[in-house]
Amino acid sequence: MKPFMNADFLLPNASSQRLFHDYAAPMPIIDYHCHLPPADIANDSRFKNIAQAWLGGDHYKWRVMRANGVAEADITGHEPDYRTFLAWAKTVPYIVGNPLYHWTYLELQRYFGIKEVLSEKTAPLIWDACNAQIVTPEFGARALLTRMKVRAVGTTDDPADTLEHHIAYAAARQSGEPVMTPSYRPDKALAIDDPVAWKAYLDKLGAAADLSIGSYQDLVAALDKRHAAFHALGCRASDHALITPVATFATAQILENIFAKLLTGSLPAPEESEAFKTALLLEVGRMNAKRGWAMQLHLAAIRNLNTPMFKQLGPDTGYDAASDATIARNLGAFMDALQRDGMLPKTILYSLNPNDLEVLGTLMGCFQDGSVPGKMQMGSAWWFNDHIEGMRRQMVSLANLGLLSRFVGMLTDSRSFLSFPRHEYFRRILCALIGGWMENGEIPADFATCGGMVQDISYRNAKNYFAIPGVED
Repeated sequence: MKPFMNADFLLPNASSQRLFHDYAAPMPIIDYHCHLPPADIANDSRFKNIAQAWLGGDHYKWRVMRANGVAEADITGHEPDYRTFLAWAKTVPYIVGNPLYHWTYLELQRYFGIKEVLSEKTAPLIWDACNAQIVTPEFGARALLTRMKVRAVGTTDDPADTLEHHIAYAAARQSGEPVMTPSYRPDKALAIDDPVAWKAYLDKLGAAADLSIGSYQDLVAALDKRHAAFHALGCRASDHALITPVATFATAQILENIFAKLLTGSLPAPEESEAFKTALLLEVGRMNAKRGWAMQLHLAAIRNLNTPMFKQLGPDTGYDAASDATIARNLGAFMDALQRDGMLPKTILYSLNPNDLEVLGTLMGCFQDGSVPGKMQMGSAWWFNDHIEGMRRQMVSLANLGLLSRFVGMLTDSRSFLSFPRHEYFRRILCALIGGWMENGEIPADFATCGGMVQDISYRNAKNYFAIPGVED
């Protein structure tokens, strides 16, 4: 019987162990898509206690606590404190088989050096041990990133955001500290199915762009102006959340008519909504191509399904699910529309539905053009799929249908500064996969080549693909 989570955790043989320890483990991290608050990095924020750092805002943990019968009052009903921590400690023994179980112990070990099993019984001791460390300078936001060898983080930002924290951090960043870049997420500009909220958003966007938005073309101009401002701060990726891809094409005059209708507060017809969203996404795709960015399309997430809890807590609180809608035809037509104009940017395709992996893999192959290695990417196993089987399935699918060797690798997609051991988790699964192929004689036992591939997937591919300014080797 192997010890629990020892140095060779998830590494079943000598080849995978060598690949991880000699090649993957030393590599730094580019976390190109996360939801860390830029203000926390700019201000080098500290945490009051382990509950605030570990449980505040982490809807992954909230979901399993609810499933374990924990009352909402002990989850989100107050500022995270010992009561919240104790509720989590009582839950952990019940989450065996969930990736959160492994993440919990990786985080306790890597950040705090704690190897004890977390439970109701050990909670007071672990609470005190963590809190004794968390008040030290080594647990400031920037120090936590530096400790995990994070070279860059890409936060998630609206075009209407002032980016004041990115500006302040860029001016103050010291050599050796991580680069922080914004990522351009214009979802609110497309949210026309609530015309009143959308019109209020236009005022905010117009203020940020210093433009009056009175037409569809004004909206495009404002988005492009903000796109340029993001670029100046190192942004090299846009990000878009869609349940299904859109591919309804309309003339410039029809788009202006839809815009005018929206300004009156009238709801768009379904085909008008699809056409407007398609046109704006195509515009952002062209902006990305013009400035050399990547376009990230996050598909198949149905959000805020629990209406009473959405009204109580708002979005991103653990009430989302995977969609089973079809995606291939519209996604292919959307990408082809950009390709016909020579304006298809680097693109990363994610789906929350694991049944879409082969669809994504075959679509990608239609649009690789030789200009950039791995120009079309199958995104990392995302959200509900970032567990052992999900990560392995995504990588095997990519290897079967494309080039695993060009994969840009893992991202945390997280709001927590303690989530970066997820990159280690991913790398162990990657090394187990490739090491298994070596052990089975499916590929040569060439550690220089396979180890280089592991290092590329762990770090170098993302570094080269995004080309974020200021990121060191």
